[in-house]
Amino acid sequence: MSNGCTDDTDGVVRRAACNIPNLELISVPERGKGLASKDGALRSRGEVVFLCDADLSMPPEELAAFLTALESADVIAGSREAPGAHRYDEPWYRHVIGRGFNYLVRLLAVPGIQDTQCGFKAFRRNVARHLFGKQMLVGFGFDVELLFLARKFGYAIRELPIDWYFDADTRVRPGIDSLRMLGEVLYIRLGDALGQYRARDASPGTRREDIGG
Repeated sequence: MSNGCTDDTDGVVRRAACNIPNLELISVPERGKGLASKDGALRSRGEVVFLCDADLSMPPEELAAFLTALESADVIAGSREAPGAHRYDEPWYRHVIGRGFNYLVRLLAVPGIQDTQCGFKAFRRNVARHLFGKQMLVGFGFDVELLFLARKFGYAIRELPIDWYFDADTRVRPGIDSLRMLGEVLYIRLGDALGQYRARDASPGTRREDIGG
């Protein structure tokens, strides 16, 4: 999924797709990580929908653990805070800002989930279609929205500890984007109070409780 790309990432993917039949580039000109993720998830055709940051800050070898974890849960959230997880090379101030933001997220939207913003998540296909179909946010706060909706609709969420390597070229700006995301979290709660997220009619999920990592 390419979203407002200004370098040759699109070209790299197109060239690689010549040799990888299942690789497809979807390019969205409008900016917004949430917008791009929603579009890609709803267009997906596989039995598992996996969100992955392009910087591959998590080693690709860990993908298999997500697939295994989906055998007993509906949503798998990669976590840099769950027991057994490791962070590498992250500046201390970014970690402090991230933990402060997560504290507010747990207080306002998804209590108990230690890392909502890790860019690696897996969903069962039918669960993904339901959650992304309800998603309203187009910015970085969409991760919180998806987890909020997953809990609202009774899906089982599991945090999976991962090894995570900080990329200094990250586009997330500490402070500025954190405040913007906090505003989006408040929007989620307000929208829910106003009935923006209607309950589903059927029950594509199979579990009702969060599962420990």
